[in-house]
Amino acid sequence: MKNIHSVITVQQMPLLRLLLSLITGIIFQYCFFLPLYPFLIVGSLAIVVVAAFPLVSVKNQLIFRKIAGTALLMLFISIGGILSFEKNGTHDKEWIGNYYKPNLQVLVTIQEPLVTKAKSYKALARADAVLINNHWQSINGNVLLYFLKGIKSPNVTYGSQIIIRTQLSTIENERNPGSFDYKQFCLFNHIYYQSFLKANDYLLLSTKSTNLLGSSIIKARFKVLNILRRNFTNTITLSVAEALLIGYRDDLDKTLIQAYNNTGVIHIIIISGMRMGMIYGLLLYLFSPFKNKKWIRFVKPITIMIVLWGFCLIAGGAPTVSRSAIMFSVLLIGESINRRTNVFNNLSLSAMIILLINPFTLWDAGFQLSYAAVLGIVTFYQTIRNWFFFQNKILSFLWSLSSVTIGAQILTLPLILLHFHQLPTMFLFTNLLAVPFSCIILYAELLLLLFSPISFIASFLGKTVSWMLSIMNIYITNVNDLPFSVWPNIQVSILQVIFLYGFIIGIAGWLFFKNNRSFLVGLSFFLVFTVYRCIDILLKSNQQKLIVYDVPQHSAIDIIDGNNFLFEGDNMMTQESLLSEFYLKTARIFYRIKPSNGLPYISFCKNIITSKNKTILIINKSFSNIALYEGKLKIDVLIITQNPDVQISDLLAKFDCNLYVFDSSIPPKKVVSWVKDAAANHLQCVSVGERGAFEMNL
Repeated sequence: MKNIHSVITVQQMPLLRLLLSLITGIIFQYCFFLPLYPFLIVGSLAIVVVAAFPLVSVKNQLIFRKIAGTALLMLFISIGGILSFEKNGTHDKEWIGNYYKPNLQVLVTIQEPLVTKAKSYKALARADAVLINNHWQSINGNVLLYFLKGIKSPNVTYGSQIIIRTQLSTIENERNPGSFDYKQFCLFNHIYYQSFLKANDYLLLSTKSTNLLGSSIIKARFKVLNILRRNFTNTITLSVAEALLIGYRDDLDKTLIQAYNNTGVIHIIIISGMRMGMIYGLLLYLFSPFKNKKWIRFVKPITIMIVLWGFCLIAGGAPTVSRSAIMFSVLLIGESINRRTNVFNNLSLSAMIILLINPFTLWDAGFQLSYAAVLGIVTFYQTIRNWFFFQNKILSFLWSLSSVTIGAQILTLPLILLHFHQLPTMFLFTNLLAVPFSCIILYAELLLLLFSPISFIASFLGKTVSWMLSIMNIYITNVNDLPFSVWPNIQVSILQVIFLYGFIIGIAGWLFFKNNRSFLVGLSFFLVFTVYRCIDILLKSNQQKLIVYDVPQHSAIDIIDGNNFLFEGDNMMTQESLLSEFYLKTARIFYRIKPSNGLPYISFCKNIITSKNKTILIINKSFSNIALYEGKLKIDVLIITQNPDVQISDLLAKFDCNLYVFDSSIPPKKVVSWVKDAAANHLQCVSVGERGAFEMNL
């Protein structure tokens, strides 16, 4: 029996080639800052060539076909480049950055309900206008607002319009080595500024600006959340139920999220295409008794599409859900008009539609993982399932489920290593229970919504679902507590990910098509990956480095020798793991370092760091009595931290040093004063709070 790999050829996947061309154009424009006109010229020429194809004589069509095919690919490259340029909000004439200046008043409209944070209420707002010389100038762009908590919560809801009287600040990155590019993430979502608002910093207007679709989505989400909250008494299981059903994650416990992530089942509580597949399968089952009815041909696809897209909107239109809704819609439409196509074309079409709407979705980790997982399943599932045959139905079902999980993991693994820096070693076992169990829970939650008007049935279903979620949470947390449940702190670069995919594609080509050349290509990619990785590991094992981290209001310094480091800073940075993970973990993964009690080639004693080439002194609260030093010491770098009671003149009298580093634990006003004094004495100064982490080779 032929499988999908021996039937489907490259020629039967035209949409995949067009998708790759579209992606090429998007990446080229964004990464190389290409202007618009080259894409317009190439696109126009491509349209002319493609349009001329029907006019070519039959005799010459075979030769011209390749030229027209190449022109079509160039057309989609041009479309990708044009989209990438046009969808970049900074190229808009009315972009907020072109008009906004500090202290100008800005009119904004709240785009979502307030989200409760530890010290504030967060909301996304659309910037509508800025007041310039008593004239309201229209602008475009989004702003993140944080309403600081006070005596009472702000009377702000979806659609509320406010005038911001205080200064907006630009979105900045964390500015530590290896940190997440938050500024780019916000740019892709057209968010350019943020503001922390007190009660007197804004004026709430009586007007509102809403739209019917947005209001309907928010009302539907709140209705679903209220039903769940009425029928759940346990806050932890409630938070998982909210996430599992509609992707509402604001109530989720961070420790629980990490446990799901470590065990490889994060897709259960982060709304994913799997959820849409469950609902799609349920709808097909409900319509199956009526398959011989004439009306089923029209009622079935319309009903299923309404339900799928309704669920997609309630879930917030996340890329993974949108992808599934589009893909299933393509399947339904093709089936209803008797035009079936292969799954690779369906996937390509759904991805093209999403990228045409927002080309920057390409950089979204959820989008990448979603498509990698589905592509892995449709490519490898049948082959993996054929490895073993079980007559027992239960064993056969479990192996089928395992085959799906393994197939998805093959193509998502490089991306998981890149984005999450860890490998869940127990993913197969956790998914065996969690996936079918979450499917049952989802159907039970849908029943809860259906029977919510009948209180005693809703109460029973709520208790049942809560009990099942408790079992699943206990199972996940127990697996997470195993010492070998996750392989942490894995560092791979984008280039290494490309090498890994080259290896996977090469080996897959050899297995499916018995192509020895593919085998050699795959091994070559793996060899290059191994050599590249070994060189990086070797370089990191010989490094000697100092890092002064940018942690607001805290002191954090790593002294690195090879793969070991000593930490000097606030105790809070070691006691509060979340603070340390957010600011320090990515850098330590990037440099492949682990904590140590001592360093072989670097001395650290009485706040003095001594290496072969450098001498560095740390002045902090516990060691600020500079009168203890006799004579004038030669120091390469002087680090001031924890706001010690010293003056630049005192330091100049005791130390011969030209480079002063002020970390983020020192109040900005004091840093400004010290920098001014240092500049007056022709000293080099680095303010970590202003420039980001300070790094130096020792």
